[in-house]
Amino acid sequence: MPPIERITPRSADLGEGLHVRRALPTRARRMIGAWCFLDHAGPVDFAPGGGTHVGAHPHTALQTFTWLIDGEVLHRDSLGNEQVIRPGQVNLMTAGHGIVHTEDSLPDARRLHAA
Repeated sequence: MPPIERITPRSADLGEGLHVRRALPTRARRMIGAWCFLDHAGPVDFAPGGGTHVGAHPHTALQTFTWLIDGEVLHRDSLGNEQVIRPGQVNLMTAGHGIVHTEDSLPDARRLHAA
């Protein structure tokens, strides 16, 4: 059996106290398959009236799979799709030739934890 490899994720601050940690790809593991990246966001608690706004950003030739562990997120994309994602639910977005999307906390949001 091959040894287990521990990967230390790199972190990016998206604002409002929300840090996203990317475990894959890394310098040592650039390709996992046809496409693969693994991000972990939160857990983070927001002050009243706070929340997060991940502004419009593109994806091309891949699928995103957002799994909500805690909190609620509103997904909107350039195809006109809009979905509130709640704990235990997922959003699957197929980008194809390109999609731009945003992710926002709902107005009364107090917490976010997602992968």
